[in-house]
Amino acid sequence: MPCCAVQGHLDLTYESAATRLFNEGRTETIRSVSKESKEFVTVFLDPNSTKEAKIAAMRKATDRHQDVSRDASCGKGVDRHLFALYVVGMGLGKDIKFLKEALSIPWRLSTSQIPQRQTEGILDKIDESMVSPSGGFGPVADDGYGVSYMIASDDQTFFHVSSKKSCKATDSDRFKGEIFRALQDMRAMFAK
Repeated sequence: MPCCAVQGHLDLTYESAATRLFNEGRTETIRSVSKESKEFVTVFLDPNSTKEAKIAAMRKATDRHQDVSRDASCGKGVDRHLFALYVVGMGLGKDIKFLKEALSIPWRLSTSQIPQRQTEGILDKIDESMVSPSGGFGPVADDGYGVSYMIASDDQTFFHVSSKKSCKATDSDRFKGEIFRALQDMRAMFAK
């Protein structure tokens, strides 16, 4: 929703999925933008939509996102396969137009969760005063955003939003404000 509010449209979004199930597995791409997520944004931003319609659209979008995330983590994503085909093609001296075009579309929104603790088993409890928003990362496109998030507890979520100041089309402060507005609107949607 923040992309629609700030830029007026949804952008190709990169979200990383760990593929640690596989020997030397690293990451695969979760393609977060789907027909279901687009429909949710459309319904949610429509002032004439009912609360029930918004919740139903959100559930469809989140169910789809869970499926895509699970598939990516289990090696059923498409991006690493496309890249491997591209590399093989280049190795064979073939310039495969479809792959070249598909892999050149910019990721204008790059997002991922930053874990709070990477010391599992070492610390039994986290002192709430020591909870840190951690670090973040930059955008991968000159006219894009890098958004990391960390769910620290049931009551704390941290966001790190970055963009290039040299780009007139991006505004990290506005994007951050739209994240908070969207979260407040979703919270109100579930209020009784």
